[in-house]
Amino acid sequence: MSDPRIATYLQDSGLLPSVAKVVPLTGDASDRKYFRVIQQDGRTLVLALHVGPIDFATLPFANVCELLQQVPLPVPAIIGHSDALGILALRDLGDVTLQAHLGAATPSVHAALYREAVSFIEQLQRRGAELAADRYLPYTIAFDVEKLTWELNFFVRHFLEGYRGITLTAAERSALDEEWTAIAGELAGEPRVLCHRDYHSRNLMFCDGSLHIIDFQDARLGPDSYDLVSLLRDSYVDLSDQQVEDLIAYFLALKGNAEPVEFRRRFDLMALQRNLKALGTFGFQTMSRQNPVYIQYMPRTLHYARTNLGRYHRFGRLRELLASRVDELR
Repeated sequence: MSDPRIATYLQDSGLLPSVAKVVPLTGDASDRKYFRVIQQDGRTLVLALHVGPIDFATLPFANVCELLQQVPLPVPAIIGHSDALGILALRDLGDVTLQAHLGAATPSVHAALYREAVSFIEQLQRRGAELAADRYLPYTIAFDVEKLTWELNFFVRHFLEGYRGITLTAAERSALDEEWTAIAGELAGEPRVLCHRDYHSRNLMFCDGSLHIIDFQDARLGPDSYDLVSLLRDSYVDLSDQQVEDLIAYFLALKGNAEPVEFRRRFDLMALQRNLKALGTFGFQTMSRQNPVYIQYMPRTLHYARTNLGRYHRFGRLRELLASRVDELR
């Protein structure tokens, strides 16, 4: 066991005598580490190790987990925890993400899984409005102008400057600031719904024949297009234009929304903001965390951004600014 806290937790919880082995799991982009505990009878559980001690009563993951169970949505059950050790014990949902499962799925299964994923978003928004209460953290934070602008500047700092080594002029910085202000202002002004905040194919696990949602601790209020953008403009998966159109139509049908053109415009604006932010994250992971695994997802994300920059006249100046520095955006 690479971390002595694991043995301590297993001893304290009475599990240690029945454990056959502990296996490290691939983590996410956070500082948490994950381990699968395999018991002698074949049963398993997952331990999430935080950097230091936690306070379960105020832990965002636990708070949001309780909220999502009220929706209800399929999320991993919390089996136990140790505040002092900084450990959560979770139901094991296996290793197969939606991203991984798609490679083995037939077209009909592929379509059904995405419709299931879209239906979860509609449930989250509809029931989220009914369950709103300050005791749940997501209702106290939102994608406001400050947060959305910070994310766009994260793209400048960690993708343009950090990863690509670009030195922007004062005029370029000022022009980008104006573009960011317009984008963030419009998005922050949209009616807010409950959002997962990172709803994509690597945060949906395929287990027992259906999808389960993970990595929801940063849930907050935001535009109704946010989670759908995360799913359909996913840096990790290719979806055809027709698949995207069909799934947007399915989402709007579930919501009873009869304004597809206006929603698509808002969807594309949200997609541009989120994809630029994702490029910033990939640059940060590559340069600051020395984690090059995300480089492979940059071309797809750049393609998404280029497509939306070219689709709307309002992005003319922004496209000119970025294309002069990033060849893939020309």
